[in-house]
Amino acid sequence: MLALIRTIDLALDIYTWIIIASAIFSWLFAFNVINSSNRFVASVGDFLYRVTEPALRPIRRFLPDLGGIDISPIVLLLIIFFIRQLLWTTIAPMLV
Repeated sequence: MLALIRTIDLALDIYTWIIIASAIFSWLFAFNVINSSNRFVASVGDFLYRVTEPALRPIRRFLPDLGGIDISPIVLLLIIFFIRQLLWTTIAPMLV
């Protein structure tokens, strides 16, 4: 059972890095630092959008409009941090 918790924790860790990469990519795209007409850049951006948007969209519905600032990735990272802490401090000790 501990292997399952470690696997879930690893998946959440990987998803955390994908969220961070998506946020950085969106900043680079917004400030025209990267060439959006490049096929590789477009495919990376599409991948990051498709992977993160299903988790970020429900959070955006509940957050107030802050103009051009999107704090939904920060909220999602906090939720992931909470889930990981819950796994290791509450659920894992019960299984050992």
